[in-house]
Amino acid sequence: MTSMLGLGQQAFGQVAPKFAEVTDKVLFGDIWERPGLSKRDRSLITVATLLSLYRLEQLPFHLAKALENGLTREELAEAVTHLAFYAGWPAAASALGLIEKI
Repeated sequence: MTSMLGLGQQAFGQVAPKFAEVTDKVLFGDIWERPGLSKRDRSLITVATLLSLYRLEQLPFHLAKALENGLTREELAEAVTHLAFYAGWPAAASALGLIEKI
């Protein structure tokens, strides 16, 4: 599993250096590294939240990360199917289209 450190700098460093720094140090350097949940579980929670909030622009990165963190495409598809009834059919349908691409 690859580290997410430095990804904030790559994505946001030129536009918002402080945002990039906080992303790298706090989000990826602390929150994602805490021992209370596995990275697999954190990925599942993140994907579910992004889908529920219809944040499709963030989903491709986190779907790919979820695969790296041990989830399968089948598990992601099952989670999306389940979420369709709680987060909405259009959001789930859009997410399934993104799963096909990873």
